[in-house]
Formats: sequence, C-alpha cells, structure tokens
Amino acid sequence: MKLKLGKVFQGKGSSDVGDIPTVAAAPLAGDTGMASAYDPTRAVSVVEQLRAAARGGKAVKQLPLIGHLSTAKQFQYLGAALATSFVLMLILFALYAIEARKNSAQVAAATEMQMLAQRLARGGAQSEMGGATGFDVLQSSREQFRGNLKALSTGGDYRGVAVSEPQSDSVRSAVTDLEKRWTLVDGKVDELVSARSILTSLSQAVSNVNQGNQGLLELAEQLATQLSSGSGREFALSNNLVMLTQRIAKNANALIGDEVDSDVAFLLGKDTATFRDIVNGLLQGSEALRVSAIRDGEARQTLTELGSRFQETERRLVEVLRAMPRLLAGKQAAKIIATEAEPLMAGAKTLSTAYEGAASTANFALYLAAALGLLSLLLGAALGYLFLNEARVRAAENERENQRNQEAILRLLNEMGTLADGDLTVKASVTEDVTGAIADSINFTVDELRKVVSDINATTGEVAGATQAAQAISQRLYQASQRQSGEIQRSSALVLQMAQSINEVSESATQGAKVAQQSLSAAELGSTAVQNQISGMNEIRAQIQESSKRIKRLGESSQEIGEIVELISDITEQTNVLALNAAIQAASAGEAGRGFTVVAEEVQRLAERSGEATKQIEALVRAIQADTQDAVNAMEKTTQGVVEGTRLSDAAGQALSEISRVSRDLAGLVGNISAQTQTQSTSVSEVTRGMQDILAVTEETSRGTQQTNVSIEELGRLAQTLRGSVAGFKV
Repeated sequence: MKLKLGKVFQGKGSSDVGDIPTVAAAPLAGDTGMASAYDPTRAVSVVEQLRAAARGGKAVKQLPLIGHLSTAKQFQYLGAALATSFVLMLILFALYAIEARKNSAQVAAATEMQMLAQRLARGGAQSEMGGATGFDVLQSSREQFRGNLKALSTGGDYRGVAVSEPQSDSVRSAVTDLEKRWTLVDGKVDELVSARSILTSLSQAVSNVNQGNQGLLELAEQLATQLSSGSGREFALSNNLVMLTQRIAKNANALIGDEVDSDVAFLLGKDTATFRDIVNGLLQGSEALRVSAIRDGEARQTLTELGSRFQETERRLVEVLRAMPRLLAGKQAAKIIATEAEPLMAGAKTLSTAYEGAASTANFALYLAAALGLLSLLLGAALGYLFLNEARVRAAENERENQRNQEAILRLLNEMGTLADGDLTVKASVTEDVTGAIADSINFTVDELRKVVSDINATTGEVAGATQAAQAISQRLYQASQRQSGEIQRSSALVLQMAQSINEVSESATQGAKVAQQSLSAAELGSTAVQNQISGMNEIRAQIQESSKRIKRLGESSQEIGEIVELISDITEQTNVLALNAAIQAASAGEAGRGFTVVAEEVQRLAERSGEATKQIEALVRAIQADTQDAVNAMEKTTQGVVEGTRLSDAAGQALSEISRVSRDLAGLVGNISAQTQTQSTSVSEVTRGMQDILAVTEETSRGTQQTNVSIEELGRLAQTLRGSVAGFKV
C-alpha cells in the first residue's frame, strides 16, 4: 500500500503549466530535511522569476496601445473604459426605452380609440333601444375617446405615460382628420344622451303596456261576451275594444324599433282616444257613437275595471307621444353615430399606423447603445486575457508548493505503514507541514477506531442473545397472522354477499325510477293535450261569437227590409186608392176620359200585384227573422257549451298538473333511493376492496415474519462473523 501511494505522488512531481518552465526552489536551511512554511515575499519573487522566464522562453502576446504598461495599470485603464462604455450604453438604452414607451403609449391610445369607436356604435344602438347600460357604455366610451384624442393632439398623460403633441407631418395630419370626424360624432352623442330620459321611459312604457295588455285583452273579450246578447251596436263597440287593445300594443312596440313612422305615432294617439271614447260612451251613453249606457251590472263592472286599467296605459302613452320630437332626434343621432363609427375607426387606425411609422426614427439610440455594448464585450475580453496570463503565472508557483507538499505526504505514508496490518497502537508524527493536521487527525481516528473495536467485541455478544429472543417473538407473530388471515377471508365472503343484495335493491330502485319517469312523461303529454283542447275551445268560442254577430247583423238587416216592405205596402195601397179615384174621375168625364180609365185600371192592377208581392216578401222576412232568432239562440247555447267544456278542460288540466307534480315527486324520491342504494353499493365495494387489501397486508405480514426469522438467524451469524473480523486488531 505504501509503495503504490508513493508512486502516485512521485508521478505528479513534474508538470507543464501553460508552457512556463518550472523554476527550482531555493535550498532550505535546517537539519530536518523538511520543506519550510509558505513565505509571501518569496512568492512575489518567484512570480517575477516566472514572468522573466516566460519572456525569455516563449513570447507572450501583449494588448495593443497599453501592452507596454504594467499589469495593474492595464487593469485600471481597461476597467475604467469598460465602466464608461457600460454606463453610456445603459443611458442610451434608458433613452430608447423612454422613447419607445412613449411611442407604445401613443400607438396603444390610437388602437384603443379604434375599440372605443366600435363601443360608441354598440352603445348607440343599445341606447336607441332604451337600455340604461347602453348609455353608460356610450358616455364612458365618449370620455375615454375624448381624453385619448386630447392627449395625442396637445400632449398629456395616457395611463401614467407622458405623451407629446404630434411631431411628424403624417401624425399631425392624421390627428387633424380624426378631430374633424370626432366633432360630428361628439355632437350626436350629446343629442342622444339628452334624449336618454325619453328613450328609457319609452322602453319602460312599452314594457308596461306589454305587461298590462294581456289583462286588458281578457277584460275586453269578457265584455264582448257579456254584451253578445245585447244590441248589435254594443256588441260591435265591444269588439272594437278588443281590436284596439291589440293594435295599441302593436303600435307601441313599433316605437322602439330602428325606424319610427310618424303615421304609427298618429294612429297610436288616435286609437288611444277612440278606446277612451268607447269606454266612456258605453258607461255614460254617446250620441256620436249611437249607443246608450249599458244597464247590465256585470258588464258595467267589467267596463269600469277596463277603463281603470287603461288609464295608466293611456298616461304613459300620452307622455311618449308628447316627447315624440325628442325621440325622433335621439334615434336620428344614434343612426349617425352608427354610420360615422366606421370612418372614425378608420381614422384611428390611420393614426396608429402613422405612430408606428414615426417610431423607426427613434432607433438611432438603440443602434448606438448596441455599438457601445459590443465595445464593452471587447473590453471584457481584454480583461479576461489579462486574467488568463496572471493565472498562468500563479499556476507555476502553485506547482512548486505542490512539490513540497508531496514530500511531506510520502513521509506520513511511511509512518502509517504498520496501520495497514491492524496495529492500532501506531502514532503519526505531527509537524508544521501541510500534513501536520492530517497526522493529528489520523492519530485521533486511530484512537476512536481502537474504542470502536473494543465496543464491537462487547456488542456482538449482546446481539447474539437478542437475536434468539427476537426469533421466538417472530415465530409467535407468524402464527397470529395466520389466524388473522382466516378471519379476514370469512368477513370478506359475508361482505360480498351483502354487496350482491344491495346491487339487487339498486337495480329495483332504478327500474322504479324509470317507471316513475314514464308516468311523469305521460302526465305531461296529457296536460299538453288538455291545453291544446282549451286553445281549440277558445278558437271555437271566438268563431261562434263572430258567427252570432253576423247573424244578428242579418236579423237587423231583415228588420230593415221588413220596414222597407211595409213602406212599399203603404205606397201600394195609396197607389190603388189613387187609381180608383182616377177611374171614378175618368168615368165622370165621359167619352173624353175613356183612355185615362184604361190607364187607371192598369195602374190599379199593378198596385194589386205589388201588394201581393209585398205580402210574400213580408212573409219571407218574418221567416228569416224567426230563423235568425233560432240561430242566435242556438249559438248562445253552443257558446255556453264551449264555456262549460273549457271549464271542464281546465279542471282536467289542473288534475293532470297535480298528477304530473306527484309523479315528479315520486320520480325524485325513487331517484334518491336509487342514488343512496348506489352509494351504499359503492361503499360496500370499497369495504370489500379494503378487506382484500387487509388480507393482502396480513399475508404480506406473514411472509415478512418468516423473512424476519431468516434475517434474525442471519444477524446472529453476522455477529459471529463480525467478532471474528475484529479479532485481528491489536488494541
């Protein structure tokens, strides 16, 4: 061992470091033959000798301009130049960053103005429909656009970045064009915002009209049904109320569209006034409407409620109609905003492009900073070259120090030769060389090793006794794990049977949920059919009411025909009397009146035939009136039947709805049962897997116990081996 280590260190006795020749150390005084301690003053002289040897042996390349100076001066000049160029580079980079940040802010502001132009168009469209959110978007977008344009045109602050007024002609032209377009849009935004109250109130008024229209329509239809047995005029006016209710709602909704027709507004006002006049006429009577006040108590109650509900609708519509000029102006402003948004966005895009083109002129500082960065790299490389030369000189001096240390190490190895034979009583010499601390550590280590060997001899006996006790305990543990494994297998079988039962319950619950869902679907289909039947009944009732109205009109027409027939009959009788008088006068005239007698007789015959025809027409009119009355009575009975059928259908629909609700609750309960059963099944499956895992762990424990027995036996054998191993040490 000693010879091998000596050869290794002797092989490192000479080396070539950086092609610098090795300088022999000066002989040291003293009788010990050992190398002296390191002397810094001698190291300086050695460095100077190495530099001189390097200059004499192989030429070292010098730096241009400053290579003739000392190394310290070269380091100073290169360091100062590097610091200066680096600081200038940082300054130029900072200037470029400031300019680039300002230009980026200008481009961002112009780009944001494109987005704001789109938001103005979208906010204008929403504001036109009366949306409060649209006005908020419109005003916020207008303020942001105005602020960005002011900052770009006169200079200012954009998101914490100071921007200057336009510098180039292209940017200045783009800003001027954008300001012209913005002046028009800004004015229209003011007009639209000033119409905010009427637009929002219009939207709210139309919403209220739509909400109350269904109730008004139901009351109007109820009134028409109640007046169907009254006079034809009352029935016609009640039907007009139904028609006006529908048309008022339709025209009110037309006001919130993009296009507002003045005729629609006029017709809306006219229909509102007509509705009010008809209600008042039916309540109080009206000569203009040719109708007297209705006397039916239920009909008057319905009409009073109809008029009361219509007052709120009328009030809101009158407010909207009074503000119609402002409404039209606001909608016109919204259209202009939507039209000018695209040119405004194009102008903002042109401005953004102009700013991007102007940014290229600010790159001079970046190029100059890059040049200074390259200069800094060159200066850094020169400093590295100087450091490399210094490192070569220091490496030669380190080689000399290593030679001295190798000699001390060889001496230490010779003293430690007997340690390899197990002699722990050896002591190494502690000197002031680099190996002095190593020798002291070796002595301490040998002392500790001697104690360890003594402890091992004492411990191996204790380990032998402990292994025998552990082996007995391990055997008992193995038997207990075998019994535990059998119990776990039986428990696993019982848990599997319980899991199978729970799965069967889960399948039954799932099937029950499907049946409940089918019942719910059937109930919903029945409810839909009943609703369709009710709708059909309502249509039939409307058609019957229309037919009844027309039959009543036919009865009124036949009554007028009867009156005309009576008039014709009276005229015929008078004609007959006149013809008889004419015949008497002609007979008294003698021969001169003979020709007139013939005419009078012919007129008398015509009058008689007219009278007979009149009587036939009168009989036909009476028959028509009787048939009309029968038809009206039949229609009324049919209407009552339809109303009764509708009531029964409503009751059936309510029953089906109750069935649907109960079926839905049943389906939910069955679904919950199924879910809980599935959860229990999952839990049992997890328990089964846990039992299987416990069984596997128990089996693994049993195998581990067997292996522990083997390991304990091996441990006893190793303790004997260890005792034999340390027996060769001399303590």
